[in-house]
Amino acid sequence: MPTTTFTNLPAAKRSRVTAALLTEFSAHSLADAQVARIVKTAGIARGAFYKYFADLTDAYQFLFHTALADIHAGFGPVNAGQFQAQRYYDAVAAFVEHVTNSQQYYQLIQRHYAENESLVPPLPISVDLSAVDWAAMTLSHAAIKEVMQQPTAQAVILQRLQQALNLLASQEE
Repeated sequence: MPTTTFTNLPAAKRSRVTAALLTEFSAHSLADAQVARIVKTAGIARGAFYKYFADLTDAYQFLFHTALADIHAGFGPVNAGQFQAQRYYDAVAAFVEHVTNSQQYYQLIQRHYAENESLVPPLPISVDLSAVDWAAMTLSHAAIKEVMQQPTAQAVILQRLQQALNLLASQEE
């Protein structure tokens, strides 16, 4: 994650660096990304990059977490003890629609699943989730990954997700 030097930057400069990261990681895999292109696009010195991030992986993780936070904004937390299949389905459909329609993060998310996912540690999972919420979350993320890898199958994948979530809901009753 970025250093306090980065988080304390003026908003305009922080946005410029973040935009340069998005440009680089949307066009290139983590393995092929270059600090030189990022600093040129951001208009910063190479040394500044290393004052902001430990390395390219650190910068990528920051950007990916920022993108996910932006995309997930408004979904709200899962209500413990109240499994709602439709809420999971709606969140996945909204996520896919947001990523697909906004185009801001589409290439980043698609490249993440195609090339970068295995290069970064997974996000921590809440241990407070019930088994059914964990299963729904796992199915939801698998569906998102499938849609990003096979966009033409989106309708089929979402329908299959909804069926699976409804099966989970019926087990809860």
